[in-house]
Amino acid sequence: MASIDGALLDFKRLDQLAMGNTSLHRLDPRAKVLTTIVFIISVISFNKYELSALAPYFIFPVALVALGDLPPLLIVKKILLLCPFVLMVGLFNPVLDRAVFFHLGPVGITGGMISFTSIVARSVLTVGAAIILVCVTGFSDICRAMERLGMPQVFAVQLHFLYRYIFVLIDEGGRASRARQLRCFGKKGLGMKTYGSMLGHLLLRTWMRAERIHMAMLARGFTGEFRTRHEYRFGGREALFLLGWTTLFIVFRFVNISRLLGAFFTGNFQ
Repeated sequence: MASIDGALLDFKRLDQLAMGNTSLHRLDPRAKVLTTIVFIISVISFNKYELSALAPYFIFPVALVALGDLPPLLIVKKILLLCPFVLMVGLFNPVLDRAVFFHLGPVGITGGMISFTSIVARSVLTVGAAIILVCVTGFSDICRAMERLGMPQVFAVQLHFLYRYIFVLIDEGGRASRARQLRCFGKKGLGMKTYGSMLGHLLLRTWMRAERIHMAMLARGFTGEFRTRHEYRFGGREALFLLGWTTLFIVFRFVNISRLLGAFFTGNFQ
C-alpha cells in the first residue's frame, strides 16, 4: 500500500514541479521539446564503445535542474528506477565481448565493459532529460507542443489520456491494496493466489471509473482538444535556447571534448 501511494505522490510531484515560475518554465514548450529531442538523438547516435565523449553531455541535465530549481534527489530517484532494466539490457556484454581494449593497471578493460558502461550512461542521460522535461514543462504542455510541431492530434490525445489514466490506475490499485491489508488478519490471504482476483477487480473498477470520467468530460464540452493553463509564444528567448543548446550538442557530437581536455592536461597531443 505504501509503495502504491508513494508512486501516486511521486507522479503528482512532477505536476507540481511543472507549475514553477522560473525562466525555464516560462519558455515555449516547443523550444524545450525540440532541444530535448536533439539531445536524445545526439546521445544515442554514438558508437557503443564511445564513453568519454558522453561526459560533456551531462552539462545539459545539470544546467536544467539548476535553472528550473528542481530537487536533484528526486530526479536521481526517478532515474534509478530504470537501473534494473538497463542492467538487464547490458548484463551479458562483459561476458560476450572479451576483447581487451586497454589496461588500467593490472586490470584489462574489455569491450564488453565499455559497451555496458556506455549503455548505462546513455540511458541515464536520455531518461534524465525526459524526466526533467516533464518537470519543467508538464505533460499536457508537452503533448500540445508535439501536436503543434506536427504530431497527429489523435496521437497527442492518446498520450495525454495514457498519462492521466495512470493516476486512475494507481488510485484504484492503492484502494484495492489497502482493502486487502485491512481484511488480512494475521497476514492471511496475502499469497499469490489472491492477486488474480485483485487484478480482475482492479480492471473492472478502473474501466468503470474511466467511463464516468469520459461522461463527465463530454458533459463539460470536451471536443478532442485539451486546454492548457498557459498560452506560449515562440520568441527570441526560445530561439536562443534552442540554437544555443543545439550548437553545443553538435560540437560535442563531432569533437571529443573529454579527450581534448585529457590531452591538454597531460601534454600528450597527437
